[in-house]
Amino acid sequence: MSLGEHHYELTSTWTGNQGTGTSGYREYARDVTIGIEGKPELLASADKPFRGDPARWNPEDLLLASLSECHLLSYLHACVTAGVVVVSYRDRATGVMREDGKGGGAFAEVVLHPEVVVADAGMIAAAEQAHAQANAWCFIANSVNFPVHHEATVTAAQGQLQVGL
Repeated sequence: MSLGEHHYELTSTWTGNQGTGTSGYREYARDVTIGIEGKPELLASADKPFRGDPARWNPEDLLLASLSECHLLSYLHACVTAGVVVVSYRDRATGVMREDGKGGGAFAEVVLHPEVVVADAGMIAAAEQAHAQANAWCFIANSVNFPVHHEATVTAAQGQLQVGL
């Protein structure tokens, strides 16, 4: 492994064989168990429109979660380097995926809606700027071929400001 190179490994196990395997499109469940050594298993499936179990995580959920969490972690780092004290952060991420009519599709965009609370109103401007830095640092956002936008709300004890990037 070279300096700066990171490797990841997981196991995805299909658990949806209902006795006849993939003998027909409606004859199997889309259930998957995702495992990484030392971590709790993640129960996954396809999205409901694709015959999946809506109670389980689907690939689209996981992509959205990855973008949201990556931005959050990158943002916290950007705030530390800018001297901004974040006391609360919550994101309501949304995404649009479009089917292509040929059995495939792609995400068109994701919009993150971080709700950030900083310790002091004097930190709001730097907290706003930290979203752009976080986007530049986010490994996941840099790996996708669609735009990831940010419509952040930064609040402090003395006021509130909304920014869109």
